[in-house]
Amino acid sequence: MTLLDRGEFVVERGVTPPLSMVAAVLASEFEVVHEPPRSVARTWLDTFDWRLFRAGLTLEHLEGTGSAELVLSTVAGRQVARSPANGLTWPARVNGSTPAGVAQRLAPVLGVRALLPVAQTTATLTGLRMLNRDEKTVVRAVVEERTVLSPAAGRLAPRVILAPVRGYDRQAKLALRLLRHTAGIARVGATELDEALAAAARRPGDYPGMVEVTLSASATAGSALASVLVHVLDVLEANVDGVVRDLDTEFLHDLRIAVRRTRSGLTLAGDALPDGMAEFFAGEFRWLGHLSTQVRDLDAGLEGLDAAVLEFGPAERGALEPFRRYLERRRTAAFPELVAGLRSPRFTELVTSWRTLLADLPLLPVTGERTAAQLATARISRGYHRILRPGKAITPTSPAEDLHELRKRCKELRYVLEFFASLHPPVAHRAMIKELKSLQDCLGRFQDSQIQREAITSHTEQMAGESSVAPTTLDAMEQLAARLATQQHQARHEFAGRFKRFASPKTIGLLMALAEPPPG
Repeated sequence: MTLLDRGEFVVERGVTPPLSMVAAVLASEFEVVHEPPRSVARTWLDTFDWRLFRAGLTLEHLEGTGSAELVLSTVAGRQVARSPANGLTWPARVNGSTPAGVAQRLAPVLGVRALLPVAQTTATLTGLRMLNRDEKTVVRAVVEERTVLSPAAGRLAPRVILAPVRGYDRQAKLALRLLRHTAGIARVGATELDEALAAAARRPGDYPGMVEVTLSASATAGSALASVLVHVLDVLEANVDGVVRDLDTEFLHDLRIAVRRTRSGLTLAGDALPDGMAEFFAGEFRWLGHLSTQVRDLDAGLEGLDAAVLEFGPAERGALEPFRRYLERRRTAAFPELVAGLRSPRFTELVTSWRTLLADLPLLPVTGERTAAQLATARISRGYHRILRPGKAITPTSPAEDLHELRKRCKELRYVLEFFASLHPPVAHRAMIKELKSLQDCLGRFQDSQIQREAITSHTEQMAGESSVAPTTLDAMEQLAARLATQQHQARHEFAGRFKRFASPKTIGLLMALAEPPPG
């Protein structure tokens, strides 16, 4: 047993009192000294979409008597960084108030996302010191009696942590053996975060950001589509609170993706729904998309500005600060309308009636019902050709609107591919997504550059109309617009090659592979 090893055990439920039992077991070979108990509150932090966990990390905010610290570790328990953290509250974004030692490790992983409490526990910790005949401490142990506060209140099994003391490995192995062979004490099988989440029937990484629905190829088309759209609705509703509380900009981004997925499903597969259902809800989800557009555009403008200023010198960055403050004021002014819409009876009625109708869909008659596999084959093929025909017609002189419309078609196909992923060979599905994403990224850079450049022109006029704007700010904004124009030109230049690859026999072969009936 090395100095870095720790024996961790849980005391099974029903063993009372756990501290006395552990002390008695160790007292058979050592003199045991009890240390004064202390209380510790633990808060595990992560983003709403579990970016730390997906990166193999955990972050704890530990609070004891008069002190607090942040501890960043790997999921295997190896400490990565530790910093004092008095006065921090959550949710919060990584900023100047975040301890530098942890912040520099977190920033590349978190991006724009805020840290949220994902689980909270309190514990009473009692230390035990094992002494040898010379009354020297040779092994240490801590018995933790724990309570979960969130995401659901409850008791956790007490935990015992055994730690060796340098130079006394033999005694540490003896203590470890004593605990291993005691009835009612078992080796730890899960992390404390896992245990706390399990109390609420949750697990790390359980945010369903992607469409992860397993469909049966022989299921009716309507019931399959309903299963997917219910999942998408779950994601939409899961993000509403974060949007309303303005925790970070990704909540609105994910909500809008859920809206677009729903609208794409209604556009490409709405005929699998009862008559009139797709048309009505397409209008309602169009309203929801429009409701959120202004704030999202301003978020994108601010994020684009953050990325762009990295290429500028200090003088230009300072000159662009009035532009940043202007965008922030515009967002602040637009945000209440978004919140009012999400709290409105119209929104409540939309999500309630949509969920009810999707749940009832298998009971509703649909003319000429097909299977899920037949619907997937038909709609993916249709989605591909809706890209192929207009894409072939685009030339270097085509208007920008033609490329924007093609991007919409690409998004629709991407979402339908995601809907029916479980029906397709994984290798062919991933390869098709990769080819489509390459074309989407090019079209996205083209459109985003144009939208941001046109927005800068519009904002310049509005800023000048509201107050005097320093020439240095106007010049920096012109430079920013010029860079965006260059990016747009580069994306347009890349388009022909990207589209040629997407329209190639190889991609058509992938499409045919997706059309093959799934095994079984």
